[in-house]
Amino acid sequence: MLKKIWLIINFVKNVFKTIKAMNLANKLTIIRIILLPLFMLFMFYDNMYTRIFSLFVFIVAALTDLYDGRIARRYNCVSNFGKFMDPLADKLLVSAAFISFVGLEELRIPAWMVVFIISREFSITGLRTIAVSQGKIISASISGKFKTTSQIITIIVILLILIVNAWINRVGNIENVLFNSGGLSKYYLDLFLKKIPYWLMFITAGITVFSGLVYIARNKDIFKNTE
Repeated sequence: MLKKIWLIINFVKNVFKTIKAMNLANKLTIIRIILLPLFMLFMFYDNMYTRIFSLFVFIVAALTDLYDGRIARRYNCVSNFGKFMDPLADKLLVSAAFISFVGLEELRIPAWMVVFIISREFSITGLRTIAVSQGKIISASISGKFKTTSQIITIIVILLILIVNAWINRVGNIENVLFNSGGLSKYYLDLFLKKIPYWLMFITAGITVFSGLVYIARNKDIFKNTE
């Protein structure tokens, strides 16, 4: 038993030594991956404070995605590890958020939307892998950048809606929130809280699939060279 504990301790030490030796860009990528289980853990607590913390964790993770590539290019520290793990960490971040949303009944987001999004993400990752094996690089397109932006915005808006839902549950009900408002205000609040997540996900799924088809159409020659 003590031997196993010692092996685990040594493994953890070696992991930290490896991370310490990495450049700053790769450290940010590792931080993004480490934040994922923390994000998902707090997502499933129907509590205003835990959901605020989930939003904070996601924004921090998204910022590491924004800056790790810039730092790598600016300081000329692009590495094979970064080329592989950076896009993978992005996919894991987005997938974790969308999968978490499906697990929350209050959002009423159908699983097929998330399946479409995740299928597109990892299909394009496979396409990039094939391209690299042929000595080619698939650069990011405008549709791909628009897709990423739409996903991040959708996730942040839905997280904000979850925070509002948790706050309303804490107060008691919508009537307590809308002290002197009429039925029209209640209607629009219900619309925002219950319908917006669905339509945001629907639009994001459409943009994600469309951008994937654009990548495939523009790089169809890659499939001709596969055996």
